[in-house]
Amino acid sequence: MKPILKILISIIFIFILVCASGIFYLSRGLKQGSEIKANGIRISDLNDGIYNGKYNAGRWSNKLNVTVKEHKITKINIVDDVTFVKPGVSDELFSKVIEAQNTKVDAVSQATVTSKAYLKSIENALND
Repeated sequence: MKPILKILISIIFIFILVCASGIFYLSRGLKQGSEIKANGIRISDLNDGIYNGKYNAGRWSNKLNVTVKEHKITKINIVDDVTFVKPGVSDELFSKVIEAQNTKVDAVSQATVTSKAYLKSIENALND
């Protein structure tokens, strides 16, 4: 076999391996993430303060701070975001949570698993 052909085959093999690894990484945990259920929260039981919550699940892992004043969620800040951030998702979702004063809200379209991961962080902050 000619050296140039060996090099070409090696490059093609490495390319296929990188693509397969990327697809595995991007899809790992997708099914479990889509099955996350929001259990809701009881705001009336909480004192004023900043509550820290996190959710660990691969690329959807995140950490949030949830501010509560007078038994209401007033602000949600991201401390450590998911791996692939889609602009506007967190703002839209956090607005829904603040308006509803609960995590039982609809996920943001085209960002279901990310939305559910944020909701679990909020629940973990306020229910722990």
